[in-house]
Amino acid sequence: MFEHNPHREKKMEKGKREVVVSALQFACTDDVATNVATAERLVRAAHAKGANIILIQELFEGHYFCQAQREDFFQRAKPYKDHPTILRMQILAKELGVVIPVSFFEEANNAHYNSVAIIDADGADLGLYRKSHIPDGPGYQEKFYFNPGDTGFKVFKTKFATIGVAICWDQWFPEAARCLVLQGAEILFYPTAIGSEPQDGGLDSRDHWRRVMQGHAGANVVPVVTSNRIGKEIIETEHGKSEVTFYGNSFIAGPTGEIVATANDKEEAVLVAQFDLDKIKWKRHSWGVFRDRRPDLYKVLLTSDGSNSPL
Repeated sequence: MFEHNPHREKKMEKGKREVVVSALQFACTDDVATNVATAERLVRAAHAKGANIILIQELFEGHYFCQAQREDFFQRAKPYKDHPTILRMQILAKELGVVIPVSFFEEANNAHYNSVAIIDADGADLGLYRKSHIPDGPGYQEKFYFNPGDTGFKVFKTKFATIGVAICWDQWFPEAARCLVLQGAEILFYPTAIGSEPQDGGLDSRDHWRRVMQGHAGANVVPVVTSNRIGKEIIETEHGKSEVTFYGNSFIAGPTGEIVATANDKEEAVLVAQFDLDKIKWKRHSWGVFRDRRPDLYKVLLTSDGSNSPL
């Protein structure tokens, strides 16, 4: 973890492409106003530590409702345009001069998406990404609520860096990370909600989850920032109560996959780390993982069954 350092700010003023990123972690109530206030408080804390780009966890406005398949939970969705939480974060981003990806449950006519809006340091809304990979399993029944995202993988040129943002289950797919970096992403951000498995109390995916994203960082030679929630959440489902304990462990990984800041599984956290984007860029170019790619041999990736002749 890196603390606020005025000398760092002087370096940045001289034109070095240094950026300070932050991952937040907290337990959610099921009250929107309370959670948004907590998010704002932690954004301010991250800014006080020198952060330029600050990541809030997935669907932070309330409990992770996807433990259940309940039609009343669709009332939690709101349209992207004039979304009250996005508007509030735009004001905050402009006040502090920071970039904030904002996760929310989006209603778009008869479609619904797990989405994130990217707010730049002047408060401008740079656009929307809709989650591409939608999970479906005990405790994580997202296919009931969310359409597969239709935005494709996108990068956003913010004041401090060109960033790629993907959402939770997207973080398990190396293709998503590679697509973002191929388009120029200098840092990858993953807002997340993951924890225990209701069907198997002995299954703990934490280390697997973290190693996969460390691999994305190392394979693409970019930092990775991941924000996850903590706390036990109990949802009344159509089959009785379902319980998930979210394991936190939000972290920031450097461009070789090394962990440079990490939280535990119980406490609220504000993680920060500083990176020199030009130095990482030269390392990425010289390492050759993009120079030596063979897209002509990767057509099998366009198939579901590994066939050499995609239909």
